[in-house]
Amino acid sequence: MADLDPFGAPAGAPGGPALGNGVAGAGEEDPAAAFLAQQESEIAGIENDEAFAILDGGAPGPQPHGEPPGGPDANSRKQETEWKEKAIKELEEWYARQDEQLQKTKANNRAAEEAFVNDIDESSPGTEWERVARLCDFNPKSSKQAKDVSRMRSVLISLKQAPLVH
Repeated sequence: MADLDPFGAPAGAPGGPALGNGVAGAGEEDPAAAFLAQQESEIAGIENDEAFAILDGGAPGPQPHGEPPGGPDANSRKQETEWKEKAIKELEEWYARQDEQLQKTKANNRAAEEAFVNDIDESSPGTEWERVARLCDFNPKSSKQAKDVSRMRSVLISLKQAPLVH
């Protein structure tokens, strides 16, 4: 029986598959036919790989959970359990560090709040400007991106030295 291409044209016909010497009928080799022949050979290779997997005891096609066709071996299972144990241990350590950091932050915030409340409660006459001065930054070397507050700084310093009389 004559060789047929995928579209049913006999060998040697114009537009059919190339002859053994690389000449198709009267013209050049058809690129579409060459591409189809290449694809058929690749598909045949894939089908043969699945056939070997069936012979090895595996099932054809993709396996569940991305496992290889033969199934996971004992070494990979052991390695997976080691990784899981290591990950659980690291996660527990991370949670412990986070909890410790949270406790330190809470203690610092409580101390700062207590100092702030005590500072607000102590209000003796004549210490108002000293309290304002503690809240202000009188460092003349401030960032160049900040607004110029030198005049405000000088006013606050003069008020601290000579407070206004009520």
